[in-house]
Amino acid sequence: MAIQVLEQFSQTLRPKAWALLFSSSCSNHDSPSLVTDVVTILINHRSKSRWSNLRSACPNGIEPREFSQITLHLKNKPQLALRFFLWTKSKSLCHHNLASYASIIHLLARARLSSHAYNLIRTTIRDSDQTDDLNCRFASPPLNLFETLVKTYRDSGSAPFVFDLLIKACLDSRKVDPSVEIVRMLLSRGISPKVSTLNSLITGVCRSRGVDAGYAIYREFFRLDEEKNEISRRGLRVTPNVHTYNELMLCCYQDGLVERMEELWHEMRSNCKPNAYSYSVLMAAFCEEGRMGHAEKLWEEMRKEKMEPDVVSYNTIIGGFCKIGDVVRAEEFFREMELASVEATASTYEHLVKGYFSAGDVDSAVLVYEDMSRRDLRPDASTLDMVVRLLCDKGRVEEAVEFVKRAVSKFDLIPSEKSYEVLIKGLCFEGRMEEALKLQAEMVGKGFQPKSEVYDAFVDGYIRQGNEEMARALRKEMLQNEIQS
Repeated sequence: MAIQVLEQFSQTLRPKAWALLFSSSCSNHDSPSLVTDVVTILINHRSKSRWSNLRSACPNGIEPREFSQITLHLKNKPQLALRFFLWTKSKSLCHHNLASYASIIHLLARARLSSHAYNLIRTTIRDSDQTDDLNCRFASPPLNLFETLVKTYRDSGSAPFVFDLLIKACLDSRKVDPSVEIVRMLLSRGISPKVSTLNSLITGVCRSRGVDAGYAIYREFFRLDEEKNEISRRGLRVTPNVHTYNELMLCCYQDGLVERMEELWHEMRSNCKPNAYSYSVLMAAFCEEGRMGHAEKLWEEMRKEKMEPDVVSYNTIIGGFCKIGDVVRAEEFFREMELASVEATASTYEHLVKGYFSAGDVDSAVLVYEDMSRRDLRPDASTLDMVVRLLCDKGRVEEAVEFVKRAVSKFDLIPSEKSYEVLIKGLCFEGRMEEALKLQAEMVGKGFQPKSEVYDAFVDGYIRQGNEEMARALRKEMLQNEIQS
């Protein structure tokens, strides 16, 4: 159906337009003869002699119109046609225009050589961006290429997914607006790109214009606000799939729009079946808001649907319980995770460390951190910072120093500025001034400048040692550096 409609669409755009696209004068007087000669050489000559014979056959180069005719003769030899195109480019034998580009793009799409067709579309858009063609109707190169692809569609015997490739190329080139217009023009003729293409475009709109704009485009593209009889009349049968909703919910989650996510969830349930990722994204939103009752309800529903939670799902629910301080429940899910043979990640352990940090349980935090280290899972600097602060708060400064040394040695971690400050305070409090000075020098070497907290720790440490002279010198240095205590 789509192919038939596209052919009709092609016919409506063809009159007179070809004359504009092929209006340049021909540099080879006998054009039909040249086309025949080139096709013969390409098909019948051996590769070694082919290119030199071609050069002799067209000493004045090839017109874009002639190239397109040659390409039509090579419909069943796409690789040869591509080599010929690249040869004309490398030798500057043809000043390709949109029509000649379209002919080779169609041929590659027809042969399902999608990566080659996609790369050529991107090249065409880029080259068109750098030239002014007075024959083009639009200011946008992608729209001009779209129009040309439509005009040449029928003669090329192309495949509809050539327009999906064009939309993908536009999105990858961050040309979202032309992509939207191309889809609108296709939909206006009852032709729809693939659902995966529409999903990518909706995501692109969400990221460039915001979730509200993306949601509006989603409803427009899938005709959700129109009567079904109109959809039927246009021959449109495309409906959103689970990935459509997942992409939209993810964009909403990133913008903190949980209520909109719940609306999309209910829409999805009436149109298709959620997958594990769908549950994970909505659970993550509930966990962010501390709505663990809702999150657990989703978890149970997912299990009833015979969906096995993956590591993302487990990390989400574990992180949620740790966030509200229910580390016991988080540990239950962690044990379930191990029994299900789902391998924990650094994030799993970091959630648990944060949970124990919030609860002030230093021993449990240390045990989790050491287990994480034994598994060669690289901790984040913030996780190390939490363990260091807990240990120092409990007076276990030496243990904290060793923790930092091991993290630096094993994982090449750079401790945070806060970690340095906490360690220096702890060392100064214990009167270990030489060690504190060495650590302060290391801190400066890492690009962290001492603040008032560090100066105050040294001043207090020297006063406790009875070294008033050093304390006065440090206070003077603070004044000179305009550091407020």
